[in-house]
Amino acid sequence: MNIWEVILAFVVVVLMLVALLANVLVLMCFLYSADIRKQVPGLFILNLTFCNLLMTVSNMPLTLAGIIYKSQPGGDHICHIAGFLETFLTTNSMLSMAALSIDRWIAVVFPLSYHSKMRYRDAALILSYTWLHSVSFPIVAASLSWVGFHHLYASCTLYNKRPEDRTQFVIFTGVFHTLSFLLSLIILCFTYLKVLKVARFHCKRIDVITMQTLVLLVDIHPSVRERCLEEQKRRRQRATRKISTFIGTFILCFAPYVITRLVELSSVVHINSHWGIISKCLAYSKVVSDPFVYSLLRHQYKKTWKDIINKILKRSSINSSALTSESHNRNILQLNE
Repeated sequence: MNIWEVILAFVVVVLMLVALLANVLVLMCFLYSADIRKQVPGLFILNLTFCNLLMTVSNMPLTLAGIIYKSQPGGDHICHIAGFLETFLTTNSMLSMAALSIDRWIAVVFPLSYHSKMRYRDAALILSYTWLHSVSFPIVAASLSWVGFHHLYASCTLYNKRPEDRTQFVIFTGVFHTLSFLLSLIILCFTYLKVLKVARFHCKRIDVITMQTLVLLVDIHPSVRERCLEEQKRRRQRATRKISTFIGTFILCFAPYVITRLVELSSVVHINSHWGIISKCLAYSKVVSDPFVYSLLRHQYKKTWKDIINKILKRSSINSSALTSESHNRNILQLNE
């Protein structure tokens, strides 16, 4: 292994460890908090977490083995299953993010009718479509033997080994990325830009009320006035920053890999193997960022995982105190004897 392959292998190991820890923590929060389970978006986050965990324990280790050994990890049967899962899980996670953006759009743009438009039954129907949409492409690819180990990405994924199927495979790949990556990106942009528009409108209304209040309160201390103006600025930036994070991470993580897959279809352009693995690592990094972007950095999840940690530490502290007391009593008994 050269230095680049060592670095890439190390990156995959770090991504695996962080992704496993973060997604398990999200799952623990979901199981621990009844309030999170009652919320409709919790179903979409649970589905996204399931996809991320399965990707972490199934595909990422095989990619690591492919980087180290520079060959197909395991037999053809294992590689076909891994390639099927990679296609299914990637599509499912993209559509889950689109479903979360639709939920936020309805909640912000139609707040009065949100509970009638987005119920558990509606969320279940969206998830059913997500699974049906996601599983259809790998089924077609597997039936046409378009799944295998791809040396460019050092992983088991969509791959055509037969030159006579080149035209069909190009069409299939184009349709697949159009109905997974591009469709999800369009939904994300449309819904979150609508949310941003509403958020900015409300910020302007609050700013007008704040400025009118500051004008009326002529005796207000300058430091209080400055804090109010700073809070206005933070309020305007908060929504933009969150929405930029949602859309930006999606593009940054998935776009290089998708573009590389499409460029690869052209026999004119040569793609460096290191770049192929880097683009794959960027796609894997979405598995790491999702728990933080959609869950762990939110106030409700922060409170929940802090409660879990405090409960674990308190329990261990109680057990430690009990063991210390028991040891102390045993020593006293030994002295009395």
